[in-house]
Amino acid sequence: MNWDQIKGNWKQFKGNARTQWGKLTDDELDQIDGHREVLVGKIQERYGINKEEADRQVKDFEGRL
Repeated sequence: MNWDQIKGNWKQFKGNARTQWGKLTDDELDQIDGHREVLVGKIQERYGINKEEADRQVKDFEGRL
């Protein structure tokens, strides 16, 4: 699935993201609004990991959708 599809249906995928990254708040998920790079950045901030690890986690998330 590509990010144009995810962005268009973000409200549906927000629950999946919340399950994957429980530390992200509802406000943060609303701010992400289906933007991949914003999601990577928020994961980095909340979990204290580097960009490469956050990017890997997002790729794994994409693969499960």
